[in-house]
Amino acid sequence: MTLSKESVLETLRNVALEPGGDPVSRGLIHALAVETGVVRFVLEGAPLSELESLRPRVEAAVKELPGVVSVTAVIPAGSAPRIGGHPTPQAGPLPVAGVKHVIAIGSGKGGVGKSTVSANLAVALSRAGKKVGLLDADIYGPSQPRMMGINRRPASPDGKTILPLQAHGLTLMSIGFMLKEEEAIIWRGPMLMGALQQMLGQVVWDYYGALDVLIVDLPPGTGDIQLSLCQKTKIDGAIIVSTPQDIAMLDARKALDMFRRLNTPVIGLIENMSTYVCPNCGHEVHLFGHGGVEAESKRLDIPFLGALPLDLEVRLSGDSGTPAATGDGPAAQAYAAIAQQLIASGRV
Repeated sequence: MTLSKESVLETLRNVALEPGGDPVSRGLIHALAVETGVVRFVLEGAPLSELESLRPRVEAAVKELPGVVSVTAVIPAGSAPRIGGHPTPQAGPLPVAGVKHVIAIGSGKGGVGKSTVSANLAVALSRAGKKVGLLDADIYGPSQPRMMGINRRPASPDGKTILPLQAHGLTLMSIGFMLKEEEAIIWRGPMLMGALQQMLGQVVWDYYGALDVLIVDLPPGTGDIQLSLCQKTKIDGAIIVSTPQDIAMLDARKALDMFRRLNTPVIGLIENMSTYVCPNCGHEVHLFGHGGVEAESKRLDIPFLGALPLDLEVRLSGDSGTPAATGDGPAAQAYAAIAQQLIASGRV
């Protein structure tokens, strides 16, 4: 057998772990390099004690391969714990250590720009002088690593606590920091809830200083993550994002009903993609209708926080990792106005 990355991985797949799986299937092998008989790789993604006990086993297994001269399995200082598992029991909703206020950003359906609103609103609050954290709780589709322009594994000094990352003045955590960008999460409900609990309870949110507010970017819909968050964590309130058209508002009403049933106050509604202004001629058109969210907020007596335009710059800045709210254009001004409303209301 010719020594190659494939042959090393195949050998590592035969190293059995407790309670099951192997180092490759559990995602513990990183940065594998094979060159002229020298094999190097990083062991990362489990508690430090587990990695230390595993290292001699994987090194011994690889040394048995023909052509191997030396094997080095590196455990980075502050190796991060593995995210995902069964949730631990607790008595009731708990505060998040190091955080004064927790605000969830939700939507009844996908595609309405909820994650974009979460990222830019967090930046706007930070620019207004608040100490802000952003938790990407969309486990299946984490987008904040791309929007924030940062994607590296957080460190863990003890294999239990997790040190968050920073970008654009925000304290950040996302399951996406633990994965390759194209790697899918294929978990059932208990694994999702366990991951959420870890990101809320094991992340040292005040590592860079106590937070005034933690913005939680929820997945779309009314599923396990929303239920777990509202039942396990003390939430100051939720903000619903919707586009103006009737079909979007139909789903937004379901999100409103969910938060009502979970005794989580809805502190405001935001109409996204409210209007489009042609950059060439200045003509304004309402591609998805206009005013539907504001009308709904009046009907339900819920504060209307503002209307946000459909703006190419918002999309381009999000894709490039620098949210539009970091600038001074119309989109940044719109987010700044919403941030000021929240601050004036005492919610953050």
